[in-house]
Amino acid sequence: MSEHTTHHSPGHGGHAGGHGSSVHAPHGAHHPPATPTGPDEPHAGHDKHAGHTGHDKHAGHDPEAFRRKFWLSLVLTVPVVATSHMVMDWFGYRLDFPGMAWVGPVLGTAVFLYGGWPFLAGAVSEIRDRAPGMMLLIAMAITVAYTASLATSLGLFDLEFWWELAALVTIMLLGHWQEMKAIGQASGALAALAALLPDDAERLDAGGTPQRVTLADLRVGDTVLVRAGGRVPADGRIVGGAAELDESMVTGESRPVARTVGDRVVAGTVATDSALRVRVEAVGDDTALAGIQRLVSDAQRSRGRAQVLADRFAAWLFYVAVGTGLVTFAAWWVLGDPQESVVRTVTVLVIACPHALGLAIPLVIALSTAVSAKAGILVKDRLALERMRTVDAVLFDKTGTLTKGAHTVTATAATTGTDSDEALRIAGAVESDSEHPLARALVAAADRTGGPALRAAGFRALPGRGVHATVDGADYAVGGPALLRELRATVPDDLVAATAAWAGRGAAVLHLVRLTGAPAVVAAFALEDEVRPEARQAIADLRAEGVGKIVMITGDARQVADAVAADLGLRPGVDEVFAEVLPVDKDRTVAALQERGLRVAMVGDGVNDAPALARADVGIAIGAGTDVAIESAGVVLASSDPRGVTGVIRLSRAGYRKMVQNLAWAAGYNVVALPLAAGVLAWAGVTLSPAVGAVLMSASTIVVALNAQLLRRVRLTPH
Repeated sequence: MSEHTTHHSPGHGGHAGGHGSSVHAPHGAHHPPATPTGPDEPHAGHDKHAGHTGHDKHAGHDPEAFRRKFWLSLVLTVPVVATSHMVMDWFGYRLDFPGMAWVGPVLGTAVFLYGGWPFLAGAVSEIRDRAPGMMLLIAMAITVAYTASLATSLGLFDLEFWWELAALVTIMLLGHWQEMKAIGQASGALAALAALLPDDAERLDAGGTPQRVTLADLRVGDTVLVRAGGRVPADGRIVGGAAELDESMVTGESRPVARTVGDRVVAGTVATDSALRVRVEAVGDDTALAGIQRLVSDAQRSRGRAQVLADRFAAWLFYVAVGTGLVTFAAWWVLGDPQESVVRTVTVLVIACPHALGLAIPLVIALSTAVSAKAGILVKDRLALERMRTVDAVLFDKTGTLTKGAHTVTATAATTGTDSDEALRIAGAVESDSEHPLARALVAAADRTGGPALRAAGFRALPGRGVHATVDGADYAVGGPALLRELRATVPDDLVAATAAWAGRGAAVLHLVRLTGAPAVVAAFALEDEVRPEARQAIADLRAEGVGKIVMITGDARQVADAVAADLGLRPGVDEVFAEVLPVDKDRTVAALQERGLRVAMVGDGVNDAPALARADVGIAIGAGTDVAIESAGVVLASSDPRGVTGVIRLSRAGYRKMVQNLAWAAGYNVVALPLAAGVLAWAGVTLSPAVGAVLMSASTIVVALNAQLLRRVRLTPH
């Protein structure tokens, strides 16, 4: 960035000088943007293991489908369980009515075919992919249970599992429903980016008359009118007018920048204070905004493949169960007991499907998202949450994340004999009719002095230079260096040191000039993007949690970035600061940090952060930021408090501990139950009947559920 001088523009009194840089579409901008994934495809950034292997290859891969299947299956399961002779024996009651014997077969078949279909379809996909996992394990158990129960109902066998079958399917549907709710992949990022563009544009005809056309009708070489407050419809150059443009959503620049004839403007940016005429140079896929869309899409697709722990356990357990079943069948057959070989084998295969294993992770996920939501942490991508525990570098966007994204008057200096508060009130009165952000900051600071309010008359904007008004009969102007050059006014010696120091920090410097008589500067004001008071604590908390490197990245000038870094206490030589960064550079910065072996969490709030949020191991969006940043992130801090990042780390670590503990419980159940079900201790008179296996299965599930509830004790809120 070449400069950060101060100027005024019409209407809003434009204060912030431009940096002279422009945003260009990344290399390859002529290619069409990547197509978002369809409803039946794996979401961007997730592989087929993101839920359970094969989820993405069958119908019903969404929370609503699992919710409907769960509730209907539950309704059908209740009578199956209630009419089970085993359950009646346990609870000491009796039911007897005509046709009761058909409740299990009829409703159990309905549950198997309707509720079990996602698992059966998923099993087919896992077999096709030669990647056995949870879906195949569940399908195997419910198919064996259904076949044995149906054979028993038809008098061909004597081993009924109707109630276990119905309960197993229903519980697994509950777990998968909760899991699908928790995934919440950021599939709306590209749509949110597209929403930055206006619906149409005002194209000027040969006579200069504006005509409304769709963006698709714009062609390179057209001239469009961008009214004050409107968005630029396409990349181009200004051929008429001057205005302050809000480019923060594209460049990360924290204050509006002055653009005039000959300057390049970018689609999606906002003319804050004055109308412009822009000659179109790029449309559609060639615009910088389309380039950012491609960056988001590419970053999401390039995310590393992650496999859920439960799938690994399920694959292992599948081979163990099948192997144990075959050995059991062969052993009992060799021992001369074919009937017992079938009974033992069926028992092994049914017990091998663990309710607890199926719920171990989904329960933790559901509770994690509920607990975090109460603390203002919204988990959209559970894989991002799981990865957060391993992060060793947190990269913060400066504007709107570590700072408030709004300027405030941080210092005032007045000439000898001039009261600084009085000068501030005069400047506030002069700016009172301007809607420019820096003008609003001056007015707010003037109000805080507590002195008598002053009224201004004859307000007039000076395009690209400042504003002018009369206060108490005297003429004043407020503006930056451009105003001083036009008025041929110089900064008095007693203000030079202060204004030089402010400029060195990258602050916007405005001057109050008395115009009555020879123009004379009577006061100067420093305006800076205010650092969030909680940002320092956020960085201290991250260090306390063992995060080794804090990185700050910004589109602002180097001196602004260094000043904020010093204010936040970033450590030279340990932490890092990247300044004057364009969107493509933010994405590349994340990639470069990852290439150095760092696991990176990116925290940001703007459109320019979206590619980096998607590229990072974990993307965390500040909730007050743009829809694009929120959609591109895996975690959203609703409160805009950066201290919430530490809460995400604590939640990730606690959740991982619970997952491991629950998987240990679930696996432990199988370690004990499978050998007993196979009859390895039958010689000692110790066997595991299907009924006892069902009890142990339920007990294991209860232990897992209670252990997951302990997540509610994790402290996520700031100190």
